[in-house]
Amino acid sequence: MQSTQANYDIYEQDYPEWLEITLNQLQNRDLENIDWEHLIEEINCIFQRKTIMKTDKLFYRIFLNQPGLISELVSGIPPDCEFEYSAPVVKENETRLDGLLTPVNKKPDFPLIFLEAQMQRDTKFYGRYFRGIFSYFEQYETERSWQGLLIILNNRLNLGSEIPYQNLLNNQVERLYLEDLLDKENLSPNLALLRLIIIPKAQAGEEARQILNKAATETEYQLKLDLVEAILVNKFNELSIEEIQKMLNLREADVTQTRFYQEVLSRGEKQGEQKGLQEGEANLVIRQLNRRCGKLTSIQEKKVRSLSIPQLESLGEALLDFTGISDLENWFNQ
Repeated sequence: MQSTQANYDIYEQDYPEWLEITLNQLQNRDLENIDWEHLIEEINCIFQRKTIMKTDKLFYRIFLNQPGLISELVSGIPPDCEFEYSAPVVKENETRLDGLLTPVNKKPDFPLIFLEAQMQRDTKFYGRYFRGIFSYFEQYETERSWQGLLIILNNRLNLGSEIPYQNLLNNQVERLYLEDLLDKENLSPNLALLRLIIIPKAQAGEEARQILNKAATETEYQLKLDLVEAILVNKFNELSIEEIQKMLNLREADVTQTRFYQEVLSRGEKQGEQKGLQEGEANLVIRQLNRRCGKLTSIQEKKVRSLSIPQLESLGEALLDFTGISDLENWFNQ
């Protein structure tokens, strides 16, 4: 079996081989020789991906709704500079850039911002990031300069060697490590929004309330509330709107006015309409089956109710030729 030290070294040298070795060790119950340190790190990354990777769109939403945040992180950008967000495709390998922020001002004074959030280990990240930028310039004509802005979970993530890209990283790219914000005091409201994405659940309610309390106007309050809700629901997807409301110590009227709540309500109404159609179709098919084939058992009825609308329509046509309950069972088994 592969020794622990040898496996540890392979992790840095050949990640795919390390995965294969570790998988074999787990399957063979070779627990003594497993590289536990890196395995725990990988499991933690999977957990972080599940809870944080959903926030990619949140980053762009925050940056677009809080333009002053860009000026806090990228030098030379005035607080009132507005940007448009896009995710253009570059022809080389059909690569899609995560986020391109283009100044609304048509003057070429302000740069394009190539924004990307990286929350997990990726030893080819820097190469892919810069390849995407220069492929973009090869494909799209522009007179603007550019800046990179990377939002990274922490400075321990292995994103590959920085040496080939050192000059670009030092002069063209700003890197923000989210975990560095956890211990900082007196953050601006914009940076506090970013910290809310990774802050522990026990502190999230207080942090969110502080962000809302610093809003200077009702318009700013509603905008901040919309972003805070979106962050908390994505971060703690087991919580209901009512639980978010309690966490933020809000009245129902405050919550129901936000764009995020309206989007959730709209999706719920559409899902409700779809569910109502499906239930109506299922009831009709069950009545027809009971008349043609005899009383359905509870199991058979449950199977029918679990069918989608297209499946129910198909069954509704097929049952016209049924002569007994065996025909229904054959239909289920086909």
